[in-house]
Amino acid sequence: MSKLNKLLLFILLLAGAVVSVYPLFFMLMTALQPATFLFEYPPKLIPSHMTLSNFVQAWTSQNFSVYLGNSVFVTMMSFIVIFFLSSMMAFAYSRYRFAFKGASFAILMGTLVIPSLTLIIPQFLLINQLRLFDSYWGLVTVYAASGIPFTTFMLKGFFDSISRDIDESVAIDGGSSFRLFISVILPLSKPAFVPVTIFNALTIWEEFPWALTIINNPLKRTLPIALANFQGQYTTQWGVVFAGAFIAVIPVILLFLIMQRYFISGITAGAVKG
Repeated sequence: MSKLNKLLLFILLLAGAVVSVYPLFFMLMTALQPATFLFEYPPKLIPSHMTLSNFVQAWTSQNFSVYLGNSVFVTMMSFIVIFFLSSMMAFAYSRYRFAFKGASFAILMGTLVIPSLTLIIPQFLLINQLRLFDSYWGLVTVYAASGIPFTTFMLKGFFDSISRDIDESVAIDGGSSFRLFISVILPLSKPAFVPVTIFNALTIWEEFPWALTIINNPLKRTLPIALANFQGQYTTQWGVVFAGAFIAVIPVILLFLIMQRYFISGITAGAVKG
């Protein structure tokens, strides 16, 4: 690659980084401004007066800290269920032959094209019959069911890329399929778990319609509901709204920074034979 091409690539990447980071930077700067300076003209990129009062108000009002804890709990429990079921399903699709394997996998993948909002009514009826209405487990059940197809697809693609010679070696040593799955396949598949973890965590973390539909108890609501509550019918304290939104996005950013080492390799490997 010539120096000119490298320079153009660097400029494009820099422009993409600026476009991606600017909304987060604008959110932070707005959250740091007192309400009296939010609508000054001309607007300033970096405010001359900064305060943390918006963050304090966001954290201490509207049960924000409670909602944050609820979101953490629901996201973690949902992903545990998704990981447990999807990894076993992906292993079965990757390593076993059974009746209707292709048809069942096609149906599973077909669910990915169904808009989630069209399923709210049947999901509501099902959760109500299971007596999970207005509970964390009503959220976890639907979130897990929604995340299983994509996660199974990604993990199956990665499992397919693992040599079958390993299976034979484990069998020669007297190991069972369970040992192959737990001791070999899962440890080798750590890069594949990174993109599915980030994707599922982000999807569950920001989900709003289902959480608003099923949860009535204010103390059981999740973070998106808290952010919606900051917007009043007649007036909205935008500094508080942006402060709450910035706090809400921090866990997702930290998750990505921790797992970015394997992110690209996991997506590439999962898409090769998916």
